[in-house]
Amino acid sequence: REGRVEVVVAPPPPVGTFSEEERSRQPSLFSVVRSLVDLFGYDADLSRSVDGGQLGLYGSFGYDLTFQFEPIRLARDRPADQRNLVLYLPDEILVVDQDRRDAWTVRYDFRYDGVGTQGLPRDGEAGEFHPFDSEDPVAVEAFSERDTPRGEFADSVERAKREFAVGNLFEAVLSQTFRRKLDADSPPSAVFRRLRSRNPAPYGFLMNLGEEEYLVGASPEMFVRCESTDDNDHFPGAIRVETCPISGTVARGADALEDALRVKSLMMNAKEESELTMCTDVDRNDKSRICIPGSVEVIGRRQIEMYSRLIHTVDHVEGYLRPEFDALDAFLCHTWAVTVTGAPKTWAIQFVEDNERTSRAWYGGAVGMVGFDGGLNTGLTLRTVRVKNGVAEVRAGATLLYDSNPIAEEQETELKASAMIDAVVMKGPEDDGSGRAAATAPVTDAKEKVGTGKSIILIDHEDSFVHTLGNYLRQTGAVVRTLRSGPSALKAIEKMIEDGNKPDMVVLSPGPGNPTDFALSTTLEFLTKNRIPGFGVCLGLQGMVEHFGGTLGVLGYPMHGKPSPVFLTPLGKNEDSIFAGLPDTFEVARYHSLHGIKERLPSCLQVTALSEDGIVMGIQHDSLPYAAVQFHPESILTSPAHGMAILRNALSFLQYADGEGERGEDDAETAAAATAATGAQVIAELEALGVADLKERLKGAGLSTTGTKSQLIVRLALWIHKSQEAKGGRLDLDGMTVPELRELKQGLGLKGTAPTKGALMEVLKNCLVG
Repeated sequence: REGRVEVVVAPPPPVGTFSEEERSRQPSLFSVVRSLVDLFGYDADLSRSVDGGQLGLYGSFGYDLTFQFEPIRLARDRPADQRNLVLYLPDEILVVDQDRRDAWTVRYDFRYDGVGTQGLPRDGEAGEFHPFDSEDPVAVEAFSERDTPRGEFADSVERAKREFAVGNLFEAVLSQTFRRKLDADSPPSAVFRRLRSRNPAPYGFLMNLGEEEYLVGASPEMFVRCESTDDNDHFPGAIRVETCPISGTVARGADALEDALRVKSLMMNAKEESELTMCTDVDRNDKSRICIPGSVEVIGRRQIEMYSRLIHTVDHVEGYLRPEFDALDAFLCHTWAVTVTGAPKTWAIQFVEDNERTSRAWYGGAVGMVGFDGGLNTGLTLRTVRVKNGVAEVRAGATLLYDSNPIAEEQETELKASAMIDAVVMKGPEDDGSGRAAATAPVTDAKEKVGTGKSIILIDHEDSFVHTLGNYLRQTGAVVRTLRSGPSALKAIEKMIEDGNKPDMVVLSPGPGNPTDFALSTTLEFLTKNRIPGFGVCLGLQGMVEHFGGTLGVLGYPMHGKPSPVFLTPLGKNEDSIFAGLPDTFEVARYHSLHGIKERLPSCLQVTALSEDGIVMGIQHDSLPYAAVQFHPESILTSPAHGMAILRNALSFLQYADGEGERGEDDAETAAAATAATGAQVIAELEALGVADLKERLKGAGLSTTGTKSQLIVRLALWIHKSQEAKGGRLDLDGMTVPELRELKQGLGLKGTAPTKGALMEVLKNCLVG
């Protein structure tokens, strides 16, 4: 047909009739590409001075091209319309230099054998994008959201592990495809804008391949790059070939601090290191086939690269081609990177062919340009959306080793695909057509502001971190006032109480020395007397331990600025614990030498968290709204998400159960005044009793008899008050939430478990009404 040239490539000679160093020179589609490069080729020095080496063939190289270099037994039928190589010769290039923040246009005319393009119109047919046709029954019937049913990928991982066990493979890379339908509002250009904004990467591309097919990508990985250079130790104009194998992956954290922890975990992970080591060893072998002896070097090892949702480790390898080889030899010898196939490469490619559900098409191949100056610049076709007939396909893979976890590997492919799928299905401000995200309103904290309307006093024990702790507390929405410890602080709080502004909580900060240096027992006695909840950090915990009759010890080795995992106890996992919603194990920052001795804690203090070596890391009082931690929730070594969760839980759960200040009826003022007077009288009467009498009354009511005299008084007064409310019909247990019921049960010191709301209500009714 007009404008079409058909080329027949001779079949390669049988394997064994040529040396392996000459394999890339055997007849293949690349013989045609090499002929075109020779036809248009020009001097590298000239190209740099004229257009910066921009002229060449641009496009996409399909995965199946590797079979022209290394024959494989095909196990999957290929679609009739699958293409393996699409390259364009541009007559106009817009060059954008991101480093210099500059851009320019280069236009070309071509002449050969007396015929040229000069003066010809520079136009062509406009190929309009067609979205998925939901009215086409054939298309609807053929569509499926993934090519591998959930769970079957994990089964393939198990098969790979069996191959590893007998030595057939060292590693393998299996992939699966996810699909979404595109509507008219999500053409490939919109997907590209979203992807470029949300997931920028070294190799970003949007290609219209014709025939209703497009490639939209943000690939993190260079495939092969070649350039002629005089700056080398071999010979002038030697071609330098470089690659950057990527292997080793972890998800990004919520912030820079969590990123740092994940980078540390990634760098310490032996499996991830093994993956990258194998990739790089195979890559060095690919280069050694055609490079000058001794020129292949690893010039970067396990370097960290950050992307929108993932963190990778990357090696950097270079070599210099022998004079008889060119950039296309380098390209072919690396097909395809071990990071998308496995090792040994030939057997791994066969394993991929036998076990993946569909052909890879463009995935795992490359995109880029073959320069007419002898250079080459290509990126692997990863993190790519293939659009075909209005359907967006995202393929993602996982590198498998003998110690791979099948379920985790399947989840990794889903994670890798998620950023691409978001660009397909989630419209955003990038869709305005500007190619950049539009200005948006500042992001606000969506977390519940549990401290809104609450007042907190933060007592400073001359600590160096107290204001960061205060900053965290303010993020809950609470009003925080910091007072230096001592009699003046207690007088200030007393004045607040007299003025009707009793704080909702007092936080006892960390500090040097020991609790007696700051009279912490006096502070805690004051809080108990005035029914103010308390939360302690480090020194605050130590103060609670001593005040309630426990004993402190000294660590054999001070933990100052040290990270340490903490483990929640069963009590620490309760839904009304200060650790509610946190992982069973998480890392925290420790700054202490003193600690509460677990075996000498009073029975009223429950251990909610321990260190790896059994040091008490968290406590909560069994009947009073007091809790504390022996670590710093505000340090950079403690995840901010975890630190904030602890403080929000403290504000939510550390409350006296009588709900002071929470009535909302029209007659609230009158009722509150009467209740307050009655409460004051009850407290006065109980303070006149001895400890033995108090315990006798508590025992008669079925309540706990442990604790100091102040605790016994508070518990008995609460029971009297709540009993009066219950018998007078003013206590609505049915309307209380489970946490509120648990708080009341805890405040009364009722023993036993009550796993359901009904059980809690039954226990409380028996106690309060009889």
